[in-house]
Amino acid sequence: MKVVVIGGTGLIGSKVVEKLNAHGHEAVPAAPNTGVNTLTGEGLPEVLKGASVVVDVSNSPSFADDDVMSFFRTSTTNLLKAEAEAGVTHHVALSVVGTERLQESGYFRAKQAQEELIKASGIPYTIVHATQFFEFAKGLADGVTEGDTVRLPAAKIQPIVSDDVAAAVGRTSVGAPTNGVLEVGGPEAFQLEEFIRMGLAAKNDPRKIVTDPHARYWGAELEENTLLPGPGAHIAETRFADWLAQQQ
Repeated sequence: MKVVVIGGTGLIGSKVVEKLNAHGHEAVPAAPNTGVNTLTGEGLPEVLKGASVVVDVSNSPSFADDDVMSFFRTSTTNLLKAEAEAGVTHHVALSVVGTERLQESGYFRAKQAQEELIKASGIPYTIVHATQFFEFAKGLADGVTEGDTVRLPAAKIQPIVSDDVAAAVGRTSVGAPTNGVLEVGGPEAFQLEEFIRMGLAAKNDPRKIVTDPHARYWGAELEENTLLPGPGAHIAETRFADWLAQQQ
């Protein structure tokens, strides 16, 4: 089976390509550095020739509200049009647990717009909603740091390692389309403060971490369970503490 992975040279995409090829599929990475640009359409007809499945794990290079909305609208529209012309029979997209609950955030409004385009396209699809990645603990802290203080909302998070996300996306891509959303998360829920504290401590990062009821998450207010997957989610096995120990 030929599977084209949009964003196939990035963190998740490269792992999806590797896992699919290891299982005997023809996984093709597609990104600007391989001559495929979903914003312009460059290279799409060529790379999609003979493809049964397209996996989209691409992301906007800018998270500014207008930029990220433009990226997902333009990229997804061009990609779905090219897929229809190429006869692709399954579109798989990676999105985020809680997207529909985070619409105060420009980034998540753009992800919601992406999902709506997919659902309206007529192409059979599966959308994979993943929780926050282990690898992004520091980046999340950086985005809410004031001086030497990290201010976090009082909410829970159930993070997952990127390898387990890639495995879930890969399995989904070679399965039947669900025309719905599949949630994946890690095995443990933490308070945001605890997750970030563990991540920074592993890097000997001395920043002070506080819980602030007015703090926001990518511009959105959180309820306690906003970022948690629902009861039907696929739960991965890798624990955060075990992964941190492996990074030392």
